[in-house]
Amino acid sequence: MSQRAYNELWADVQQELGRLLTEELPAEPPLPEKDRVVFFQRVAVLYMRYIQIFRQLETIYDQVVHPQKRRVIRAILDGVIGRLLELKNEMVEKEFSEYHYMDDVLHDLKLRPEDLEIPIPRYFITECSKVLQERKSMVTDILKMVEVTASPEPLRVKDMSPEEAIKIIQIAERARQGRLRAKLNEESRNMNMMSRTKESGTAAIDMAAVCIQKVWRGYVERKRIKIARDEEMIFLGMTMDPKYQVPCPAEVTAQASEACTRMKQQEHEEEYQKSIVAVTKQLRDIEGHDISKTMKDQIRQWFIECRDATGSFPDYPDEEDGGSCLIFAEKNPQQLKEEIAAKEEEEANNKPKGKEEKTEKAKKVKGNAEEEEEEAGLKMLPSAFLSDLEAGNKNFVDFWQSRNESKNFIQRHEVELIKEEKRKIIEAEIRVQVDEQMRQELTEWKLVVDKDKGGKAKGNAKKKKGSKSGKKKKKEKDLTADRTLESLCQELVEQGLLKKPKNVGLQDYLGDYSYLGTTLRQYSIEPMPSLSDVRQVLTLYGILPLGSQEVHEKAPLIKAILLTGPAGVGKKMLVHAICNETGANLFDLSPLNTAGKYPGKSGLAMMLHIVFKVARLLQPSVIWIGDAEKMFYKKIPKEEKELDPKRLKKDLPKSLKLIKGEDRVLIVGTTKDPLSADIKTLCKMYSKIILIPRPDYGSRYILWKQLITKQGGEVTKALDLSSLAKISDGYTPGHMVQVIQSVVTKRRIMQLANRPLTAAEFVAPLAKIDPVFQEEEEAFKNWYAKTPLGKKRIKAATGKEEEEAPIKGKDAKNKGKK
Repeated sequence: MSQRAYNELWADVQQELGRLLTEELPAEPPLPEKDRVVFFQRVAVLYMRYIQIFRQLETIYDQVVHPQKRRVIRAILDGVIGRLLELKNEMVEKEFSEYHYMDDVLHDLKLRPEDLEIPIPRYFITECSKVLQERKSMVTDILKMVEVTASPEPLRVKDMSPEEAIKIIQIAERARQGRLRAKLNEESRNMNMMSRTKESGTAAIDMAAVCIQKVWRGYVERKRIKIARDEEMIFLGMTMDPKYQVPCPAEVTAQASEACTRMKQQEHEEEYQKSIVAVTKQLRDIEGHDISKTMKDQIRQWFIECRDATGSFPDYPDEEDGGSCLIFAEKNPQQLKEEIAAKEEEEANNKPKGKEEKTEKAKKVKGNAEEEEEEAGLKMLPSAFLSDLEAGNKNFVDFWQSRNESKNFIQRHEVELIKEEKRKIIEAEIRVQVDEQMRQELTEWKLVVDKDKGGKAKGNAKKKKGSKSGKKKKKEKDLTADRTLESLCQELVEQGLLKKPKNVGLQDYLGDYSYLGTTLRQYSIEPMPSLSDVRQVLTLYGILPLGSQEVHEKAPLIKAILLTGPAGVGKKMLVHAICNETGANLFDLSPLNTAGKYPGKSGLAMMLHIVFKVARLLQPSVIWIGDAEKMFYKKIPKEEKELDPKRLKKDLPKSLKLIKGEDRVLIVGTTKDPLSADIKTLCKMYSKIILIPRPDYGSRYILWKQLITKQGGEVTKALDLSSLAKISDGYTPGHMVQVIQSVVTKRRIMQLANRPLTAAEFVAPLAKIDPVFQEEEEAFKNWYAKTPLGKKRIKAATGKEEEEAPIKGKDAKNKGKK
């Protein structure tokens, strides 16, 4: 696509965004919605429409080369991402579930399940590529140093029982006898071939020719029938034409043009930065003196007008109030003087009215609470991003929508825009200098006038407002102030706390969409989420906030996520995927990994201090806690008492409280046995608990197909994937990977041309593995129902919440007395 096409697409997206903003910011606030289903449907439609805008804006931002347009698009894109997260939080608060099923909304909006997929912005990695490469190279260098300096472990002799020794000897002896037998068979075959070649005659030659003809004709006929069958299946639309499966020349050309566009982006950005420096210098040299002179003349004129109107010179506004900016407001000198005097009176009267203000505020809070009780219903929570979206949309409509760019075909930066922006900055800088000079000049004028009058000189010096010293916040002590970042990283790598994430992406976490979620809920059946839903939730909670600083600061803050589910569902893989998609560092604070390291209370405090300090300095960062249930054991098993798995139980939540909105640090815990932990303390630690189920039929079908292909196998008609997906009910993706690796070996791949893969080959190794039984899945469901969100969900489903809601205040007390 050309730059013109992307500009037109941007205009269409802004038009749709404008419609959404008019719906979300109406002239009159909407009445509270009493029906929870109707309210959720409204929020779900908004959520879907914002996803479509997000998908298009992400593509536009990735391909537009105009540097000033890209900044406007980036601000709008961050606003859309933040609004998406707010709507997700809204749906969770109103539906009491982390997973939402919107197949009915998809049907109403005439969208596909693929349109619900949330893309991961490419600028998360591309715009920080240099920084990320430096971090990766630093960590890899440290890892190499650690590997070289680490002493090799001594060889350990494994104790072997007599039965195991006999079994090994038997295997070796049988292998030797097998080799001898194969050698004898080969010799006998060679002897038979030699005897046959000696008896050569016309009859033998004719038989050989007939044999060759039969083999060749059979091969040709089978090939012709296969081609005819494939053509028929393509004609019926049952299979894909092979020419569409291979990247066509147009796709290759498009990919090359996208790469070329990114190169142009870098060139235009470098030129834009150079132009900013040159224009700023030019404005300071040429216009700086004139700006300063006009400001001084205006301020002097204001001095004279104030003296003529009031009989005395005014007090110069403080820097905190804006300095001389107040002078140029649309107010006459008398109004300005009255305003300054009113402020001084307010400051003088504020001190004794502490208790009265508190009582008034308390009354107002009570009054608001009563009003909220009267207005029963559901309302949208206040948004931190709608104002930014409105400003970005107004900027586009006022400036970029009607701008003629016929002469700017290459889409380079515009110098006039830089001048307008930098002129304001230079004016602000000059204004600070002018204010200092004019304050001095004003004091001199006052001294001269007061001497002429014979009065006492009035100083203009004001006492600085004392800082309202409340309780001083205790700053966190820096235990490693004298150490460099490299030394801290090296120590963490040596201790095995800072690790390199595995090279997996979120798109590698395969899974199908849940098509019957809404239908099941209509029949009061709570559906299990699909792996596609898990992928979407992790994108919203983990990847999008970590990838953008602007989004993380304003969006609902999520500090810790707990991934729970059976073994093999891909919890660790998701942790590594979050790190790779955002370029985050991976810190491992698993109980088994920290056992024996940094002993004692002081050592534990030092360990957490170093980890969180490096995580903040090298943000974004992910702190992974594997086997998170061990930290909150109800009863520690005897074999784990020496490891002390609960040593982080008290100190880690304290460190978690220190994470603020500007710190892009996320704690991710994984557990396969949450039932052994104390659920109250576990839920206090992790604000979001995500239950990952075993895959459904659709996800299993996709997993078998993709994993076999990835291993090097070939999926043909002989391989009945539907039956394989059916019989593998209860097995996790980890089990499937294990089975595929045992079946699709290098030797089996070489035999695929003559003997294609069949479903029966996977049944035997699959039967040796224990699946996730229904009882285990029900145990996970029952445990999740005891979490705070699970309890709310049960209350909402049974209708208890609606019954208990109106019983408040005096009625509740009277009910308690009865």
